[in-house]
Parts: sequence; structure tokens; C-alpha cells
Amino acid sequence: MFILKTSNSISQIARLRSPKFRQTGTNCTLSFWYYNYGESVGAAELQLLVDGEKKPTILWRTYYSEGNQWLKAVIQLGRLPHAFQFSLDKISLGIYEGVSAIDDIRFENCALPPPALSCEGPNHFWCRDTKACIDNLLICDLVDDCGDGSDEESCDPDLQCNFEKGLCNWEQDVQDDFDWIRIRGPTPTANTGPLKDHTTGTDRGRYLYLESSEPRQFRDKAVLLSPLFNPSENGTCVFRFHYHMFGKQVYRLSVFQRTVSNTKGLLLWYKFGNQENRWIRQTLFIRSSKPFQILVEGTVGDGFTGDIGLDDVSFLGCTLYNGNLPTISTTTSGTSVPATLPMNNCTEKEFVCRASGHCIQMIQKCDFRPDCSDKSDESACVMEVCDFEDKDLCGWHQPALEQMSGNSSIRITRTFMWQLGRGANLCPEQGHCPLTDHTTGTEEGWYLFADSSNGEFGNTADIAIPVISLTGPRCKIVFWNHMNGSTIGSLEVLYKSSNRTSKLWTQSGSQGPQWNRAEVFLGVRSNFQVIFRAKRGVSYMGDVAVDDITFEDCSPLLISDKPCTSEEFMCANKYCIPKNNLCDFVNDCEDNSDESPSI
Repeated sequence: MFILKTSNSISQIARLRSPKFRQTGTNCTLSFWYYNYGESVGAAELQLLVDGEKKPTILWRTYYSEGNQWLKAVIQLGRLPHAFQFSLDKISLGIYEGVSAIDDIRFENCALPPPALSCEGPNHFWCRDTKACIDNLLICDLVDDCGDGSDEESCDPDLQCNFEKGLCNWEQDVQDDFDWIRIRGPTPTANTGPLKDHTTGTDRGRYLYLESSEPRQFRDKAVLLSPLFNPSENGTCVFRFHYHMFGKQVYRLSVFQRTVSNTKGLLLWYKFGNQENRWIRQTLFIRSSKPFQILVEGTVGDGFTGDIGLDDVSFLGCTLYNGNLPTISTTTSGTSVPATLPMNNCTEKEFVCRASGHCIQMIQKCDFRPDCSDKSDESACVMEVCDFEDKDLCGWHQPALEQMSGNSSIRITRTFMWQLGRGANLCPEQGHCPLTDHTTGTEEGWYLFADSSNGEFGNTADIAIPVISLTGPRCKIVFWNHMNGSTIGSLEVLYKSSNRTSKLWTQSGSQGPQWNRAEVFLGVRSNFQVIFRAKRGVSYMGDVAVDDITFEDCSPLLISDKPCTSEEFMCANKYCIPKNNLCDFVNDCEDNSDESPSI
């Protein structure tokens, strides 16, 4: 069907009405092909007319000539429970000719789920009237998936919010750059943001959105805080939400989980860039051994067509926590000691074993060999093997970040830094960070990565270990690294002793979409730290990640009370080493006597 404009009349309007439809299912979409060509062909828009509502909802618009070509429009309708019809309005302006046409109108996935004869199993829900069998994860998500509303009955209102009457029990963060805005209808800027909310599918419904126009600046952040929840170690707590990311300059939406009130916590999920003009559902399974809170963070892109929408947030299988989250001390990791020590006769140069009060030399603390019966001499040290699977940094810490967090006047929200992440939750499409970890080879595995969506070109992020007192002659670090992306920076392994820092290993540029093994020899060293330094590239398309960091054969040599055997060599310091380790260019004795020319 087409409109051929040949008249000179100003503001001619052609209107095409659809038949009436009774209702639609949750995943309903409308698509059609359109042609809009001519010097003053004018605008066209598709309106939704719902029975009982006076004002139509704009579903789609084209403002001008789009060339001598057919283009496809796809419109998300979603669940519309009341009778409705469409109106396609075409306005022509000026005196020049123009042609508008429409063809191949198609509705897809618009029926309600069919009735089922049975609906067994704990993962399904049997709808009361329609007898449809739906997934249990669709219960109490603010969407009428059944078609009779039975999946949304008996739901706890404290675990869901559609923002129709406010923020419910969610709050705006006061430590961010600006706030989410509650709105109905289109956002103020054309070609970005939603035209309607997700709850009602019309412009009378309300939702939250992030405004990217001035005075907002690139990478400004708006954070929304959930209520607090009790621990959920078995993963039965589920967070559902719908997001809208439409516009050429849309940047990032992130979800964090925190158990400490003055940190951002663990990154559970994020999405970059334009995701088209549609609401998208996301489901996250939450595991936590401590009370926790969810943070939804929107980040402004480099321009005004970067609005982000949020609607219909809900929790399933979660319970509210009646208390407050603790705060974390900004003291450098590995330096804290208990307030009281057991009775002892140790000097200031000795370490006190926490259980027995036994005294050991300070050089024996953090040397990869437990000398105390309770292993307390190794408790505040770096772990010998770290795979990050328990979401523990294993003693690794970020000195610069701790200094910044200790200064309340400095914001760390946009800092290029290391953090824990996992799999496809982070970047399933761009591929510039790992889709799976190295330890488990799955999307659920954890690793450490330097988030290049923050910071600027050339920024560095350091993560270090507590001071190691002494290592043995064959000590080495083995780790796996992932460096993929068009603008990847570099990764360095540094050695720091006192005020002197030297480079042990470095790698720069993209190394491909796989985990790569690296090995760094340390040998005999004392009172030193190891630092992993990531340097940011020119853009966010390239995250440096590491996993499975192991300190191999790092405990120092042990002096035995027994004499050396015939197969061993006695070092000048009384250590015994295998004779086949002599003159091998390795300081096995730790005093170099095994490499002496006089042997």
C-alpha cells in the first residue's frame, strides 16, 4: 500500500487503521517494511490506540526521507491485556513530490501460551484459568505471562517495583554523579530512550531512565540501590529486571552485588552499547554467604543520544534483611593484627604465633612455609594458589585504590582498576574480555580483570601482594592471562623491594581470544612484593584478565638436623641440596656456594 503525493497542499494527512485485536502475549512483536522517499515526503508514525485510554501511544516514527530503499521496522508490543488497534499516520509537507509505502506487515509470538494437560516439576507453574504451563522464573516478575494474572498473585510487594508510584524500597545512591529520573512516555531527546514503559506497554506507564544530555559528561554514573537481603548461598535468590538501551551513544549498564556498604562490590553483569529500541529482560542468580545489596549503575556515553531505561525490577526466592551492611577498613591488606596476643616472651623482631605464643624469626613470616602450629605466620600473606573461585582476592590488594578510598574527597567510581568478574555476564558480544574463566572453563567461573571501561588512555592499575619475607632458589610465579581486543594495553609483572621497582615480565597488544600461560622466575629474594600492572589502551575494547596465579616451589630451603647424604651437597650455610643441582646457574643454596668456581 502506498501514498503518492502530487498536490501542493500543506500538511496533508493520510491515516490507515488496523482491525481491532483483543490482547497479546508477552513476547509479541510487529514488523513491517516501509518506503519513505522524496524531498519533502514528511513524517510518519505508528500509534497504539487502547480501549479506554484517550491518548494514543507512539510506537514508531520516521521524520524524513530515508532514500530510495525499503527498510524494515520491528516494534516490540509485549503483553497488552486490553483491546487495541493501530493507526498509521502520514504527514506530507511542502510542494515537492514524495512517495510513502508499507508492505509485509507481520505479527510474531503474539499468542498467549497454550493450555497444558499437566504441569509437573518444581520448575514450572500451572496457570489457574488458562491452564498454561510456564517457567517458574516468570512468577512474580510484574508481567502477566499466564494471561489470567495468576502468576502475579500472592507476590510480596517488597520484592518488586514497577516504578508506577515511586521507587518503592529502592534508593538513589548519594555517592554517584547524578540520579535516575522517573518518567512516562518518550525521553526528551529523539532517537534515544524508550517511547513507552515496559509494565503497561503504553506511554501512561512510568519507568526510570538515565538522561545523557547536558550537563551530563562522558562516564558520569547514576546508581540505584536495592533493599538489603539475607544470605543466599544455594543460588535460589533471583534478580529480574528489564532494561532499554537505544541510541548511537549509549554506553554501559552494570549490576553489582555488595556485602560491605562502602564498596561497589562484585560486578555481576554489564551490557555495552546500542541494543535497539526494545525492552530486554535479564535474569541474574545471586549467591552470597553474607547479607547483600544490589546496585544498578548506568554510565553516560559520549553524547546526548545515550539514554538508558530501567523497569519492572523484581526478586524471587529472596528475603529482606533487617539490619545494616558492615563497612570495610581501608587498612592495607595483610597488615592488620589482632588487638590482643597470647602471653609470650617474643622480641619486636620476632613473630608471635597466635595460638601458642611461640616465637619465630620475622624472616619466617610469609615465606610459604607454616612455622607456627596454627599457620598464623602465613595467614595474612598471599595464598600460594589463587583461582578466585571463592570470590576472594587471596591477599592481593590495590594500594592506590586503598589510598583513594581513605580520602573521602576523591571519587573512585571512574578509576581504572582491577576487579573480580566472570564469564559471559561481562561482555558476551564484544569478546574483549574472557567468556569463561581458566579454572573451570565455564561462564560461572571467576577471574581478575582490569576494567578498561573506566579511566583514560595510559592509566595504570596495580594489584600487589603483602611483603614476602623469603623465597627459595627455584621459586617462580605461574599464571594465566587473557588479552584480547582491538585496543588492548599491556600487562607487566613487577618486583618491588624497599623503594626500588624493576620489571620481571611484560606483554602488550592483543594475544587472541584464549587464556595464555605465563611463567616468571623469582629465585631467592627477601622482603619484597610482586605487582601486576595493567595499562589501559586507547578505548574500552580490551580488558586485561588474569587467573590461576600460583607461586611454585617458593618456600626457602630447610636446614636439616641430619647430615647430608652421599647424593647431596652441603652448602656453606649448612643446607643440603642434590648434587645434580651444582653448577647449573641457579642459586640453589641461597648463598651461591653451589655455583662457586672452587667446587
